[in-house]
Amino acid sequence: MVKLTIDGKLIEARKGTTILEAASQNGIRIPTLCYHESLSPVGSCRLCTVEIIENGKSGLTASCTYPVADGIEVKTGSERAVEARKLALELLLAQRPHSEKINELARELGVRSSGINLETKECILCELCVRACREIVGVEAITFMAQGLNRDIDEPKVMHSLEKCIGCDSCAYICPTNAITVEDVGDTRTINTPGGKMEFKLKKCQVCGKYWAPEKQLDYIIKTNNLEPDIFNTCPDCRD
Repeated sequence: MVKLTIDGKLIEARKGTTILEAASQNGIRIPTLCYHESLSPVGSCRLCTVEIIENGKSGLTASCTYPVADGIEVKTGSERAVEARKLALELLLAQRPHSEKINELARELGVRSSGINLETKECILCELCVRACREIVGVEAITFMAQGLNRDIDEPKVMHSLEKCIGCDSCAYICPTNAITVEDVGDTRTINTPGGKMEFKLKKCQVCGKYWAPEKQLDYIIKTNNLEPDIFNTCPDCRD
């Protein structure tokens, strides 16, 4: 076990635990946006910034990616940490001013408006959809494209592959800003992404006639779990 101090409270945490996890386990709340407990952390939103004091030196870090260590002191509400969070939130608010989630966090941190002028964008590059598709769904249909040498893109972006996508809508479910949305109409599911829309044919229940899930998603589940090919001929309501 590792011993550290968070907001003046001496706590113990398992080695490998992050500061964010240790704080949460001890009832200390740190705001987050790009973090999800079921996914690997990336620290892209910077809203979980805290101040740490280690070996006599003070610095700011994203608490979702920083592992606990013996003897460190963590300040979640220091002036430096709070100001860093507010700046990160102002940038997010400037990008996506109509996001309910971002406005909720702004109210929590006392940020009334953003004085930063940025082009409004649907996607804030939190990568939640990328990680959910890769780590939970397992199809890797969404890719984060970063700028760099020998890369023919003007700015970072998230790309969806229609060929790989199974239409499960996990990306829309986890997106904190509604940059990805899903709509089922008749026998078609449409997933709208910042890069365009994708359409998937829905499976029709042989009992009630309701269209209930993308055929491509059901085929993927059958294949990966070695199920009988007719197992999804009826919807969950009719199977019950």
